[in-house]
Amino acid sequence: MSELHYLDNNATTMPAPEVVDAMMPFFRDRWGNASSMYEFGGSVRRDVEDARAKVAAFLGCEPREVVFTSCGSESDNHAIFGTVEALGPGATVITTKVEHPAVIQPCKALEQRGVRVVWLPVHNDGTLDMDAYKAALAMPGPKLVTMMWANNETGVLFPIPECAALAKAAGAVFHTDATQAVGKIDGVDMAKVPADMLSFSGHKIHAPKGIGVLFVRRGTPVRPFLLGGHQESGRRAGTENVPYIVGLGKACEMAAVEVRDGTLSRIAALRDRLQAGLLRIPDTVVNGNLEARLPNTLNVSFPYIEGEAMLYHLGDAGVCASSGSACTSGSLEPSHVLRAMDAPFTSLHGSLRFSLSRYTNDADVDAVLDAMPGIVKTLRELSPYGH
Repeated sequence: MSELHYLDNNATTMPAPEVVDAMMPFFRDRWGNASSMYEFGGSVRRDVEDARAKVAAFLGCEPREVVFTSCGSESDNHAIFGTVEALGPGATVITTKVEHPAVIQPCKALEQRGVRVVWLPVHNDGTLDMDAYKAALAMPGPKLVTMMWANNETGVLFPIPECAALAKAAGAVFHTDATQAVGKIDGVDMAKVPADMLSFSGHKIHAPKGIGVLFVRRGTPVRPFLLGGHQESGRRAGTENVPYIVGLGKACEMAAVEVRDGTLSRIAALRDRLQAGLLRIPDTVVNGNLEARLPNTLNVSFPYIEGEAMLYHLGDAGVCASSGSACTSGSLEPSHVLRAMDAPFTSLHGSLRFSLSRYTNDADVDAVLDAMPGIVKTLRELSPYGH
């Protein structure tokens, strides 16, 4: 098999060796229940709270505002369903057309139950239509705003500090899915951003799969999503997943350092080199705003050919990339994000997402740039679009 060149970090990241090392004692020796009264469990409780403090420091919030969940999708569902239930009859949900399915599907389910949902449009570069947002906030009645901080497919950033402040001024509850933003940009600081809730998932920042966080600011009206126990101060039932909580705490410590030490600039430089090389291929188009975007994400369309075919050939070269979000890549439907951006028909099916991490290097970029010109040339010669 070819050497592995992994550029699908928006789907999941490699667990950091330091994170795995931090977790191992809680599988082998310190496997007690953190909710137990005796010392064998009580000592583990202290590790859970230490991890909670690390996550809180990372987010700029109080430890008691951190709720551990199983993943970002659970956190989103908790925020959306729990808030609508707390707001009561007549609540309106304001969201966008380019959200992750973990937000879109709960909002569609609420629509089926009779809840009014406003679907905000985006511009052709994926940025938010702020006029439409302000108009939605002016609607009467209690409101929940739920919108992503960074798009998982294009990397385009929404102005979440401004959007949260506008929601607060309008009396709305504000939730942001920050799964792709935490650890990748500076400014995810709940001491400065007036969001009421924030979701993220550990496996996007080199923690394991199966652990997530919902930040809930004190006083936010939100009902518990999982019932059946007293854990997480009564906000989320279920025995604490101690090894994964500890691993997430370590991952947040490491991510906080990266935001400050120049790692993100190095990743952005690799992305820019990848972009420049791919744009040498005729008719190649970058999807999304080139300024307001994540440093690690590049979404590119190669018109007239299929993304799945390109991924197949890239796999032969040892390259892992994506044709959309990991939760929808099994579908033959074109990206709902690119459709919302009014991407041309010839580009909708021919988009690829490359997403980098701290472990990405020049050899990974070179592998893509070596393989893609030949792949595109071959597939275009076979294209039914006749290009």
